[in-house]
Amino acid sequence: MTMPSQTPSPHFSELAPRDVLAHLYWAAVRQALPAHTLAGFLPPVPKGRTLVLGAGKAGGAMAHALDALWPQDAPISGLVVTRYDHTPPRPLDAAPQRIEVVEAAHPVPDAAGLAAAQRILALTEGLTEDDLVICLISGGGSSLLTLPAQWEGGGLSLEHKQRINKLLLESGANIQEMNCVRKHLSAIKGGRLAAACYPAQVVTLLISDVPGDDPSVIASGPTVPDPTTCADALSILKRLAQHSSGLELDFITKMLESGALETPKPGDPVFARNTVHLIATPQQSLEAAADAARALGLNAYILSDELEGESREVGKVHAALARTAAHRPASPQQPFAKPCVILSGGETTVTIRPRREGAAKGRGGRAGEFCMGLAQALQGQPGVWALAADTDGIDGVEDNAGALVAPDTLARAAAAGVSLSDCLDRNDAVGFFDPLGDLFTTGPTHTNVNDFRALLVL
Repeated sequence: MTMPSQTPSPHFSELAPRDVLAHLYWAAVRQALPAHTLAGFLPPVPKGRTLVLGAGKAGGAMAHALDALWPQDAPISGLVVTRYDHTPPRPLDAAPQRIEVVEAAHPVPDAAGLAAAQRILALTEGLTEDDLVICLISGGGSSLLTLPAQWEGGGLSLEHKQRINKLLLESGANIQEMNCVRKHLSAIKGGRLAAACYPAQVVTLLISDVPGDDPSVIASGPTVPDPTTCADALSILKRLAQHSSGLELDFITKMLESGALETPKPGDPVFARNTVHLIATPQQSLEAAADAARALGLNAYILSDELEGESREVGKVHAALARTAAHRPASPQQPFAKPCVILSGGETTVTIRPRREGAAKGRGGRAGEFCMGLAQALQGQPGVWALAADTDGIDGVEDNAGALVAPDTLARAAAAGVSLSDCLDRNDAVGFFDPLGDLFTTGPTHTNVNDFRALLVL
């Protein structure tokens, strides 16, 4: 990934609409880079050891930033796991690396993630009150930090976790529901990593990728108390399992019913010496994009950084707002004054539709799904362009970050013989936007503050 450099802003009329949208995306990403945000949250060097542990799609960048900022004469070591191909290159003149970074699979966990989690937990052995643990946590950590729950006489396997994770991802469950289940089926998430670090001081540095910035939800909260219960996780699993096939849940159900998989709760003494800092949030990135839009001469409006819901349906709602801005002048009753940009963030979901016999499997993520719903509802509305992309640079499991929508999107699709309704039926955003040249591809950005959506109305 080559991130555009910061230069004086031209007027929006000097740029193509697609370039305006890309400029705003990169402004949002730049705001959330660990190298720009981490310095203000460094704890003092402790009397004892400094151990760094972490997981997430921003993990490699966070580890590199901390390594560079930590005094060279102060010992520091540790292990952080990030997604494959998400470790940023180190400068050639950088000091020798002190924090190890390894890579594993996301969004479905693999053996490399399991091995990393086992090593991370093992590193906590022997910690004392004089020691400091700095935990670097970002979105994606739930899958990357995989350590299946065990109990007397049994336990979960990696295969169980993979199958349950796939069920959660395809079910349309929101991130709070998914991570509630993940926490209770884990030996390291849901506050259990903090319990393993006790009695050391624990400082958690978080990059938020969840609506509401709840630390207990980000990467399934490995270092913070868990307010959810086994009963909550059981209720979610039972509801979702009605739509699963070939997933045996009886023994998991029994363990959740017994309470044997309960997580550490608020007030537990293991959290007495813990502090948590949010070093980057979705709202901060949306504000940076809004500032960049105003510098281009555009009005900028932030809807929310907490939008959730079915991606295609959220796209339709955004289309209605864009049409209103395009058709009506601003007034006390209609706040969007064009030329403008309407921004939003959060985490939408995609429910995988049953595939018709003989139909090709769809490819895509929630940003692309949003754009298909948006394009369908806009119906070629003149003067409206849009970009939806994940700030980590990866939409679902594909290579693109998201997609672009233009006034002529549907006309170009028809000319290319691409059916929007067919692609929606198969959740095939890649199949729709790729032939049009409208996939937005960035490569890994080394941060993650979740969905970025921008509608440009001229």
